[in-house]
Amino acid sequence: QVQLVESGGGLVQAGDSLRLSCAASGRTVSSYGMGWFRQAPGSEREFVAATARGSDVTTYADSVKGRFAISRDNAKNTVYLQMNSLKPEDTAIYYCAGTPRFGKRSAPYEYDSWGQGTQVTVSS
Repeated sequence: QVQLVESGGGLVQAGDSLRLSCAASGRTVSSYGMGWFRQAPGSEREFVAATARGSDVTTYADSVKGRFAISRDNAKNTVYLQMNSLKPEDTAIYYCAGTPRFGKRSAPYEYDSWGQGTQVTVSS
């Protein structure tokens, strides 16, 4: 497994941008598929974005497509989630996750490593 620590969350207004970071240790992010999930109060954890193991293939939830971008910096062993044009419905705890599986992975059960989460709150 890989150890993950998220940072970068906060309180912003609708239309603002935030960049979340996920610092990894124990394994390199280049050897893992990496994803971002989020969970709002009273809701299940949902997929946001992912980058596949060993490739630059990315996948996004329809709700964030065109606004969010996932990227990986292998030198820093860090994964990012750039979030633009934020909306109040983006408010949630955001989790970084890692999977040793290849290919596009968007289900939480496919990931075996999780960070502690970082809160993102978007006010209207």
